[in-house]
Amino acid sequence: MTATVARPDVASAPAAAPGRVRGLDGLRGLAALFVVLNHIFLRAWPGYPADHAPFWAAEFIYGRFAVIVFIALSGFSLGLAPARSGWRFDSVARFAHRRAWRILPPYWAALAFSLAMTWYVLAQPGWAVPNGKSVVVYGLLVQDAVHAPIPNRAFWSIAIEAQLYILLPLLLLIIRRVSAIAMLAVVAGVVLTVGLLGSPDTLIRFTPDLAVLFAIGLLAAGIVTAGERIRSRPWAGYALAATVPVIALIAVKGSTWTNNNLFWVDLAWGPAIGCLLVAIATSRPRPLVDLLDTRPLRRLGSFSYSLYLTHAPIVIAVSYGLVLGRVASGTPTFLVLSAILLPMTVGFAWMFATVFELPFQRHRGWMPLRQAASERLRRYRDERPAKSNWCAM
Repeated sequence: MTATVARPDVASAPAAAPGRVRGLDGLRGLAALFVVLNHIFLRAWPGYPADHAPFWAAEFIYGRFAVIVFIALSGFSLGLAPARSGWRFDSVARFAHRRAWRILPPYWAALAFSLAMTWYVLAQPGWAVPNGKSVVVYGLLVQDAVHAPIPNRAFWSIAIEAQLYILLPLLLLIIRRVSAIAMLAVVAGVVLTVGLLGSPDTLIRFTPDLAVLFAIGLLAAGIVTAGERIRSRPWAGYALAATVPVIALIAVKGSTWTNNNLFWVDLAWGPAIGCLLVAIATSRPRPLVDLLDTRPLRRLGSFSYSLYLTHAPIVIAVSYGLVLGRVASGTPTFLVLSAILLPMTVGFAWMFATVFELPFQRHRGWMPLRQAASERLRRYRDERPAKSNWCAM
């Protein structure tokens, strides 16, 4: 992607009307579903980082790759409004409030759910049981910096994403003062230095490579104000071309090497993911975007955050409490767990989102939320007598 994509002052760039980018919700939904399948995979074929699955299921060992798609999507989505406004926030304070309002209520509710599942239903065998320190550490989103017993395997990335939100105003400042290419270069330079000089433990705990994926997503958001010459480029073809060498590397090196070198493999995926996001934003190829924007995938994407937050304790409870040891390991276990857990985790996530996520998307403060809840309660009370009278007839 050239610097032209990222500059807000391109004379030929059309004014892009704000609105939903078709296909992004479907991509979120598929990424969340892939993470669920990854956690099912790990119970059916233990031995990570080695892959003992047949070829048709082997790719499910790479659940991390769905997370990097989430991170790049986050940078892209958060960059759309600033890209349309000269790479500026209308208010940093308002941005912080909206992010906290959007992320924290479902996260804290999922933390409570995960602790309850661990304490009162079934804990992950072999793991330390979460304690009071876990509540504080995970409640404050500092689990990457402070060790504590883990209440939910999926929570590691939420702390990273929250910290990237703090970094976002600085990244936008670099874009305004120089360019989006310069912003990405600065982030990549710092991260590569850490990768070369830092210890393996540092790379695993803090995953600085995700900052590059976030910056790539932010860079890709500039496509919404780019001229037609940039928008009409074959971005899907670029994404495919960037994917081929990464897949070849994974095929040659194998799963053990890949999972032990995720820092570098994540970075290698960056160009392909960035080009894919641009391709989707420009509705090319149209069949792919239409597929991602089908109602089931769009609906799944609307509560993908809840699915990501809540599925792990359910996977543990069903796997160790009902299936493992009763079904032959490998393919039979994977198929049985998938048949049980996919509808169960998706259904629970939808119910969870109905209470703890979607209302916070629709209403941007306590007052509108209370008013909506009061209005719903009033309608419910008004309808009850009518239903009772009808039943008595």
